[in-house]
Amino acid sequence: MPRIVKTELRLVDLKPMVERTDAIQSFVSQETPILTITDDEGMTGTGYSYTIGSGGSAILALLQDHLLPRLIGMNSEEIESNWRSLLFSMHSLAVGPVSSLALAVIDTALWDLRCRRAGVPLHQAVGGAHTRLPLYTTEGGWLHIASDKLVEDALLMQARGFKGAKLKIGKPRKSEDVERLTAVRAAVGDGFELMVDANQGLRLDDAQRRARLLADLDLAWIEEPLPADDIHAHARLVAASSTPIAVGESLYSLSQFKDYLQADACSIVQVDVARIGGITPWLKVAHLAEAYNVPVSPHFLMELHASLACGVANGQWVEYIPQLEAITKTGLNVIDGFAHPSNEPGLGIDWDWDAIDNLQTRETSRV
Repeated sequence: MPRIVKTELRLVDLKPMVERTDAIQSFVSQETPILTITDDEGMTGTGYSYTIGSGGSAILALLQDHLLPRLIGMNSEEIESNWRSLLFSMHSLAVGPVSSLALAVIDTALWDLRCRRAGVPLHQAVGGAHTRLPLYTTEGGWLHIASDKLVEDALLMQARGFKGAKLKIGKPRKSEDVERLTAVRAAVGDGFELMVDANQGLRLDDAQRRARLLADLDLAWIEEPLPADDIHAHARLVAASSTPIAVGESLYSLSQFKDYLQADACSIVQVDVARIGGITPWLKVAHLAEAYNVPVSPHFLMELHASLACGVANGQWVEYIPQLEAITKTGLNVIDGFAHPSNEPGLGIDWDWDAIDNLQTRETSRV
């Protein structure tokens, strides 16, 4: 019965490799809390989470002052029990992004420890449904990028073997979105998937009109067209649109996904392992979506999501946005435009601890 005896928490702030803008915000930094836990058998596991520019100090305080002291003495193999106990210990703060992002740091570390102890990679531990999944890129599709540069990047990624590209929409005039996407579709042809993302920046009437204007481009999906808390409006848009509607990066509980699926308010689930609170709830969402015959194409965190999406039967795509290159020794294994999950025991992330220590923005916290 291995018991947790030590935790070590770090925070690094990773600057984006390219300028990232969408319809509502700019992605200026990625505060990344990294936690290593040790049990009384000497086994360790490392997990992490992220922000997109603010809130890192709040997540750190929640972990340091409340969650990590409770973690000491817990059985590291009782992951479900630990997750629920920690959730209910901060019940007045849940459900929400700060509590979920904090829980994810712990839960991913516990899964890493479990897989390391068992000597199995994460994708096998959670199901082993696929050996690879196709990649689509987001890095060349940000909203500020001119049409000719969108075309240039999409052609480059197509030549590298990627299977699709996502472009941001939400320009002041609908015709601008149409022009940009039409130019890319004409350049890459019909065999290359195009996705679009509005980042919750549209009203229902605007989303309905843009969906009609974009229908002939045969898009793989329209992502987060509306505010995430408006399920009814999403259901109306799904009913009116011939293009699939994708949601998930701004949902923070299994029940929120259940409400969307029951309401026929989405066609694709983009559950994010950090924002849902870890691997434990991520798997529940994926299996729930499978019951509704809905695919999972997770948001961001490609190093983790390659393994998780390959682990479940309804895994569909992996999103390519490099984020950990500055603090890892080896990156995601990409072959001919497909993401291959790591076969190393654990999460399969090869942390560069010297780089992490050099980039650390807060003193190491030990409990």
